[in-house]
Amino acid sequence: MIVVATGDFELYHGVVNELRDRGVTFTTIEPDDPLPEGTEVLLVGEDDDVSPAELPGDVTVVTAAPDSPRRAVESALAALRGEGGRTVVGVDPGTRPGIAVLAGETVVAAFHVPLSEAVETVREEVADAPDPVVRVGDGARLQGATIVNELDDVRVELVDETGTTPYLGTGARGMGDVLAAVNIARIEGDTVDEREIEPTEGELKVIKDRSREQSDRNRAIDEDLARRVASGDLTIDEALDEHRDG
Repeated sequence: MIVVATGDFELYHGVVNELRDRGVTFTTIEPDDPLPEGTEVLLVGEDDDVSPAELPGDVTVVTAAPDSPRRAVESALAALRGEGGRTVVGVDPGTRPGIAVLAGETVVAAFHVPLSEAVETVREEVADAPDPVVRVGDGARLQGATIVNELDDVRVELVDETGTTPYLGTGARGMGDVLAAVNIARIEGDTVDEREIEPTEGELKVIKDRSREQSDRNRAIDEDLARRVASGDLTIDEALDEHRDG
């Protein structure tokens, strides 16, 4: 059982809400109260005076910060399940990449975000993890290259994503990218430092067409700007701004 014992009001409400959202059995006590029978994980705040030496040897202490209750709950659940294992992030690239975070074999977080937010999302998820790995699918070449090239401070593997997108039954629409990311995370790939992609004429045309759709003058950006968008150097909106100023 997880026991929450903290005098930090913000942390208390944050972790309690996270635990309730996940349907986890837990209890709360005052920091000075004796531990209930069956305590396996004790979740406390950074300023709570708890000495592990005074606790039973089979109780794991998880110390949490008020601004990261989800991470604290994930650590508590991992300790409760006895999970070790590396943190692995799978990414199904695209204009809205699916991102799945695994601790061992358990999916602990999932995201479906715009491409512009993907790298920052991944960085936040691996920030405190020892020896994490990010596995990026080799499809959606241009978007995938953008993600690979910006993740220069973590181990990145390029994964053959053939067959990783599952069949989606009734009610599962929109989940395909996230489920593919889970499958990608479970496949070992080739370690890469960067990915250089020369955009095809068809890919450049798609970028130009999108710029025309987003332009208030119904004008497309030129090929040089389209190439910079393809490389991830510019967003379409930024390219349109340069096109107007040029």
